[in-house]
Amino acid sequence: MQIFPLHETKSLASLQKSWVKQVLAPQPLDDIAEYFGVKVALYFSWLGHYTCALGVPAVFGTILYAFLWGKNQMAQDMGHVLFSLFNVAWASLYLEAWKRYSVELAFRWGTLSTPPELLEPPRPLYKGPLVENNVTGRLEPKEAPAWKRRAFRYLVSFPIIGLCLFLVFVVMFLMLRFQDWLDNNNIPDSGIAQCMYNLHKVIIIHI
Repeated sequence: MQIFPLHETKSLASLQKSWVKQVLAPQPLDDIAEYFGVKVALYFSWLGHYTCALGVPAVFGTILYAFLWGKNQMAQDMGHVLFSLFNVAWASLYLEAWKRYSVELAFRWGTLSTPPELLEPPRPLYKGPLVENNVTGRLEPKEAPAWKRRAFRYLVSFPIIGLCLFLVFVVMFLMLRFQDWLDNNNIPDSGIAQCMYNLHKVIIIHI
């Protein structure tokens, strides 16, 4: 119980040369997992993945800030709303990207635990040509070709998501215009009904 394994000098020197002293080179994740373990390798893989992903909002925010420099307050408010919507979409996409990447690493290092639902037979309504599964040896329906899945994603999923984001952007724009209109006209608080009537007039005027 008093024994602690010593480090291997040769392995540490190799990691220091290929990992610590390298700035722009990719991390040797396989070597890190082999020496320090999978948990430590997953941590550093997430750290590198997250650092690279942060470059996207950083570049977009810098361009947006330079474009809105010296603009009026209305343009700056619209820029803040646009950047907020971009961050929401970026965060969602980043989480999905990290899930895929972490599963790929876990599969590569042999630590992926298969969920029980993945071992269930395909749904009865799932259609496709029957092919032999390389793992189980059973005949299972083959999924649609990759180009069909990409076509559905680009022609159906992405336009619907873009339309929903555009509607949210329009609603935020109308609310900001409505707030400016209230501030400029100094309308006193005369009840919910009067506020709803004023909001209705503003929406009609802008439409």
